[in-house]
Amino acid sequence: MKRYAYAWLTGLFFFVSIVGHWVFGWFAFVDEQQALHQAPSLTPYLVEMGRDTFENWQSEFLQLIWQVVGLAYFLYVGSPSSKENDDRTEAKLDALIRLQGGDKAEDIIAEIDRRYLRTGGHSKPHGHAGGGVVSGHE
Repeated sequence: MKRYAYAWLTGLFFFVSIVGHWVFGWFAFVDEQQALHQAPSLTPYLVEMGRDTFENWQSEFLQLIWQVVGLAYFLYVGSPSSKENDDRTEAKLDALIRLQGGDKAEDIIAEIDRRYLRTGGHSKPHGHAGGGVVSGHE
């Protein structure tokens, strides 16, 4: 449960908000129908609330999803703006390994690149198998 706490909280917030939206929507619908001297009925309410809910999702949720998922995707695939600092960091780390690694430096760098599926300065997803020492020094 602790591992998925964010998902559970998000689900709880969603459930509470959607139920609240529909309950308070029903009260507003009943008030509107009474002001028009009509008896409230379920079918027009479901149509109106379904439309309102979809409009909210379309204007807010889908827009936010596009921004978050779209930006995360571009960061993930390594757009030029997302890789600038990574490339600089990679170059610095490689230089430090070469300074300290001596004759084994290139082998250490190649092993790190292999382990993390590093190609062209960018790693592929889930490229490493886990812990362990890369340089062979146990």
